[in-house]
Formats: sequence, C-alpha cells, structure tokens
Amino acid sequence: MRLSRYFLPTLKETPAEAQIVSHRLMLRAGLIRQEAAGIYAWLPIGFRVLKKIEQIVREEMNRAGAIEILMPTLQPSELWKETGRYDAYGPEMLRITDRHEREPLYGPTNEDMVTEIFRAYVRSYRALPLNLYHIQWKFRDEIRPRFGVMRGREFLMKDAYSFDLDKEGARRSYNKMYVAYLRAFQRMGLTTIPMRAETGPIGGDLSHEFIVLADTGESQVFCHKDLLDMPVPEETVDFDSDLEAFVQQRTRLYAATSDVHDAARFESEVPEDKRVTARGIEVGQIFYFGTKYSVPMKAVVAGPDGKEVPIEGGSYGIGVSRLVGAIIEASHDEAGIIWPSPVAPFDLSLINLKKGDAKTDAACEGLYAKLTAARKDVLYDDTDDRPGAKFATHDLIGNPWQVIVGPRGLEKGTVEAKNRATGAREELSLEAALNRFA
Repeated sequence: MRLSRYFLPTLKETPAEAQIVSHRLMLRAGLIRQEAAGIYAWLPIGFRVLKKIEQIVREEMNRAGAIEILMPTLQPSELWKETGRYDAYGPEMLRITDRHEREPLYGPTNEDMVTEIFRAYVRSYRALPLNLYHIQWKFRDEIRPRFGVMRGREFLMKDAYSFDLDKEGARRSYNKMYVAYLRAFQRMGLTTIPMRAETGPIGGDLSHEFIVLADTGESQVFCHKDLLDMPVPEETVDFDSDLEAFVQQRTRLYAATSDVHDAARFESEVPEDKRVTARGIEVGQIFYFGTKYSVPMKAVVAGPDGKEVPIEGGSYGIGVSRLVGAIIEASHDEAGIIWPSPVAPFDLSLINLKKGDAKTDAACEGLYAKLTAARKDVLYDDTDDRPGAKFATHDLIGNPWQVIVGPRGLEKGTVEAKNRATGAREELSLEAALNRFA
C-alpha cells in the first residue's frame, strides 16, 4: 500500500478525552475515530489489526472443534423473557420498540438465542457435544463509557456456546475453550493468566477470566508468579484428548481477580517471593452454567436410555475489539505502538527518504514490487514529508520493521533495517533485504 494513496489520519497532539495509553495511541495513530460516547469508527489501519485478531480467534476456535455461525444483532425480547433475563439484565441492555410495537433488543450476549436455535434442531445425545460460535458486534449501554475501546458501548466479540449431555461432557468442553484461549492470546503476543472470577449476569458457578497484566489495567489481580512463564500447548495439541491435567496444572496455583480474592488463602498458599499483585485487563471469559438456560427454555435431548434430559451448557467470550487496546497497553513505548508481528497492520514500513531522487525512487519501487509479489503487506511511504516526520509516523503506527532507503546508503549499496521493538538497526544490501523480508 502506497502511503500517498492511503487514508492514515494521524494526529500530532493527544486528544484531551484520551485517559489511557491505548486510547491516546489509537486516536493519534489513526486507528479509530469517536462518533459518539463509547462508539467508534474503525479507520483503515485499525480495521486491519481488528481483522487479524479476528482471524487468529477464528482459527483457534475451529481447531478446538467449534463451528461458526452468525446470529443477528437484534434479538426478540420474548427469548430473554423466557429465561427471566429481560428484566434481570438491567439498564445496560438497549431496548427498542419498532413500528409494529414489537420490542427487540440489541443483544449484549446470545445465550438465549443460541439455545433457541439448538432446541429447534437437536433431539438426540448423538449430536453432542456441540459448540457453536460467532464473531459479531454487540452493544452494552455503559453508564460511563471510557478508556476508548477498552470500555466502549459497541464492541466486536467472539462468543461460543457449548452443549453437552452431562456435567462431565460440559467440563471437557470448558477445558477445550480454556486451552484454545491460551493458544489464541499467545499467538497475538500476549501472556494471559486465567483467573477465577464472578459469573455475573451470565450465571453458573464456574468461570475464569483471562487477564493481561498491565499497569493501566481496570482491576487488581493476585496470582502465583509461576503462571507467568507456564508454557502454552503447541498447535498439535489434541483437543479430543483429556485436557484436564493441563488445566489442573494451572488452576492448582492461586490466581484470582479482586472480586473473588481470598487474602488469607493467597498468603497461605503462595510463598512470599512468588506473590504477584498487579493490575490486569480482561480479554476473555469462559463460563460453565449447567442447565440455567436449558431448563426454562426446554432445550432437552433424548439420552442413551431414551429419557429426555436438559443439556448442560457453557459460554465463552473474547473481546476482539478490546484486544486491540489491550495489546497496545502491553506493547508500546514513548514513540508509539509496538505491534507483535501476527497482528501488525503491515509486515513492514518501506521508507523513501528522498522522494524524487531517481536512484532512491528506483530502489524503493523495486523493493516494493518484489516484496508485494512475495505476499508481504508493505506500507510504502512515498510521500514528500521530511525524514524526521516519516520516522515519527512509522514509530507511532508501530509496524514491526522499517526498511529505510536513502541516497547515502545507496551510494554504499545498502539500505537500513530497523526493528521497531528493540530499536536495533543494521545495514543490508538490497538483495539481503529482499532475502530477509520476502
């Protein structure tokens, strides 16, 4: 992509309303624009990051055996009244009256609707286990939206829903999502710690939040230090095997958010030199809620003995749009964003230091053509800006690499490659640069 033809509205000054690092940098780097309180337009560079995160989540859900569908954003209120959640959910739910005096709602979550879909088609235990998921925009009418996409009203979410014959099967489904979440977040360059948490309006008695440690986190968390370095299963993990041992390896160590923290247990179970007290950002949460929805909605299947039993359910959410902010909170410096390669908007920035110089233009055009032919996402800065302004822009937007081409280097037959994360620079021949990045 040629920057001269791209839409990248960066800002030099930090908007006054931005209170945390990710919000400031997302506005300054042109990722988003606020259209109303807690509601954002995703601009080209931000949208690219959003889609890369979405794809990683999709791949890990599919690998764990979940099946993608797409449910509507507007839901009939009758489904929520059937489960008793319509009145219980509270003012965060956006309720609507249409021209026919019907009362749909803008869905904040989909347990009720997906259970209705399940009961319409599934009759026998032979169809189980089943896990359906979608990636969809949702709305929660936060009383005080803040922190940009970290606490917005409209947000992109992946939510999955498992259906099993019994508690043992439901636990296996829960463990699959537990492992899939760890894998997905690791692929995004994040270290997450699953922590015991409240179930809230979703219901049930078992839940884990997946927390990224960050100084600007919204809540205080407490955990065992060994969880920070515990390895995540490889891509070859067998999701049909028994994952309980792996989950137990993590859950036997103390980890809890402030709302369920037990100070006495923390001090008795965790050696003083292993205690971690920090701020954290929630990027996902998983729930086992049993028959909370299947009983009132009569979502039953015939078991092996022919008797009908209500299914055991769970739900599993990942904040896709929130993850953009969380990654920035965990990976930035004073100059701007530092994207982990798998979610970066572009693989590299190609910076022409002297637009209009014949040799510099020719070298850049050659690199750009060959790198794009090798299916690399390249942001080619072919603008007339001064070198200092170009460096500031590309440090701000945070692509993992910068390939810098100028007359002085070309006199020696070299270009400069800069690693955005470390700041390390090295001179490479044009051929070596192609070999490195293509």
